[in-house]
Amino acid sequence: MSSVAADDAGETDPLNNTKNAEPSRTCKIVIVGAGVAGLSAANHLLKNNITDFVMLEGRNRVGGRIIAINIDGRRMELGANWIHGILGNPIYELASANGLVDIIQENKPHSVVGTLPDGRRVPFHILQEIYDAYFWFFRRCEEYFLCKYLPPDGVESVGAHLRLEISIYLEQFPEPERHIRNLIFNYLLNRETCISGCNTMDEIDLMEIGSYTELPGGNIVLPGGYSSILGPLTKNIPDSQLLKGHAVSCIRWRAGLESCSTTDSGLGEDLAAKLPATTDNHLPDCRNGTTSLSTSPSRKMRPKVEVICKNGKKFLADHVICTVPLGVLKETGRTMFDPPLPDYKMDSIDRLCFGVVNKIYLEYERPFLNPGLSEVLCLWDPVDPKEPVSERWFKKIYSFSKVSETLLLAWISGEEAKYMETLPFDAVSEKCTEILRMFLNDPFIPKPKRCINTTWWSQPFTRGSYTAIGIGASQVDITNISHPLYMQPTCSKPAVLFAGEHCHPSFYSTVHGAYLSGREAAQVLCVPDTPPEVVLDVEGTADLSSWLEGIKLN
Repeated sequence: MSSVAADDAGETDPLNNTKNAEPSRTCKIVIVGAGVAGLSAANHLLKNNITDFVMLEGRNRVGGRIIAINIDGRRMELGANWIHGILGNPIYELASANGLVDIIQENKPHSVVGTLPDGRRVPFHILQEIYDAYFWFFRRCEEYFLCKYLPPDGVESVGAHLRLEISIYLEQFPEPERHIRNLIFNYLLNRETCISGCNTMDEIDLMEIGSYTELPGGNIVLPGGYSSILGPLTKNIPDSQLLKGHAVSCIRWRAGLESCSTTDSGLGEDLAAKLPATTDNHLPDCRNGTTSLSTSPSRKMRPKVEVICKNGKKFLADHVICTVPLGVLKETGRTMFDPPLPDYKMDSIDRLCFGVVNKIYLEYERPFLNPGLSEVLCLWDPVDPKEPVSERWFKKIYSFSKVSETLLLAWISGEEAKYMETLPFDAVSEKCTEILRMFLNDPFIPKPKRCINTTWWSQPFTRGSYTAIGIGASQVDITNISHPLYMQPTCSKPAVLFAGEHCHPSFYSTVHGAYLSGREAAQVLCVPDTPPEVVLDVEGTADLSSWLEGIKLN
């Protein structure tokens, strides 16, 4: 899974490394990234008979945040897990059309047990009571996005609003009952951080949590694993056009126009007016390939976007579709693009959250949980955020669920997930064993024969998991990031387009959001530069004006 070799391939300055430089490869479109957004864009171009493109992927595999590994015949999905919704979901439609979905969905019973740190179990009716209450508390948070009323003064985050609702709800119970119910609420808040993709729910903007659109149909698990969707997404893309191990270090989207301002919006400002008066200006006209301010024969070719890879390869294209994740844009947005991304775009990138959510797989030699049990809920006491993360990271693990009788899955998010990535697998395995023995009150719980955890924060081509709208951010920021960049006002099509789950205002954080954004970016480039000429053939007369007026000629 390591992408170190590809990432380390460009230690030297790619702009000045001319030794043994290879000639640039020219094509119409370069797609940066072969995740779902990039694959979706490539497939849409092919459907519209546009084949002059190349995909550049930094890793030695495709799929981005969709990846599975096979160990001893067992498949483990390390990235995306579920198809979120059926109706209107292009990923479900793609999976169904390619026979990846069971026609008959078997609803297996999901049996859970809520346990306290001392091993005591919480009665199921109390679990159900708190689940129901939390459901409505969260729905009220989502209503602010559509309704006109405002939250209480000083309440800006989802976490603050939920805690207010919880405190009011718990007032009706005596202390012992209140404490147990509060532990269940704490479990649900920890789980919510993994769903939303954040460190705590205090980071999520209350007025925007309802902007996410949930498609009906529930969460669907593909029998062959989520990664089976990569088959239909890649089968039509020629290998020669999908270049792996090509990490992009620089996108020069105004090559030859460096004297223009680098802080303008890129959305069509008058660049000619920004040039120095003493400069012999030659701004090419992107519509027809001629020069707009001069007839210099050296500038009659359409200007190209230059894409430079860390391995020294260079590509010239009319257009670039950039699908790198938001985490990468946060880290390299100010250095990857030349000129730098406009200020409005970088401000939006900074405001949005890009959380870390990791999985922990525990594989055992033999089953040890009750066959009818699906999930063990760990009802921790709320942690003190001032406590060192090294001493509390494991308390963010909120449950262990069965993937099979001998494979358990746990989730962890935020700063605790980042810290876990620094630990060896053995240390994570030992801590998970301690947790299970404590909550199940069974010192004979076996140690797993294998522990595998994901490291999405450490991965240089993700730097996190998925997007959330943080306090002070909004859907407008997602729209700002997705805005294309134009080389100059006379261009009919953009030089750089953006796609990915962070570019969809309603389906951010999802695979289908990434898919739709990639298709939308490609569609912009599929529209003809000039509308096709329409010729009316009027039978029986050559006098078009007479035909239009409805006058019958004798």
